[in-house]
Amino acid sequence: MIRQYQSSDTETLISIWMSASKLAHPFLGDDFLTQEAINMRTLYLPNAETWVIEHTTVPIGFIALIGSEIGGLFLDPAYHGQGYGHRMVDHAWKLKGPLRVDIFERNTIGRRFYDRTGFKQTGQYLHEASGEIILTMTMPSTL
Repeated sequence: MIRQYQSSDTETLISIWMSASKLAHPFLGDDFLTQEAINMRTLYLPNAETWVIEHTTVPIGFIALIGSEIGGLFLDPAYHGQGYGHRMVDHAWKLKGPLRVDIFERNTIGRRFYDRTGFKQTGQYLHEASGEIILTMTMPSTL
């Protein structure tokens, strides 16, 4: 089931984000991740259109949208490879149409996922806060 985010989900989603981030972003330092956890709690989750995916009524992941941009898609690593990520992208596409995402170039897990989902790289830039290259990826107008 996919449902809208509720403020009571915050701590669970931050825990999911941290587990997934440590797996997908081993190149980011602890100080950066600690600051991003604060930003998740105070900026990102409250201000994005966030959807939570559940397995047997337990949140296992989320997708945060800012317009037609995926601000973040994170899934508990125990549920990777089971179609939940694709279900979240499908849900977002039904709501917003073609989507865009910015992803760290060195996030091989995320890049592989977005490649399989049909996203194509359309640009790149330097992420000042981390010193890492970010790839901009967009999806075709139909799934």
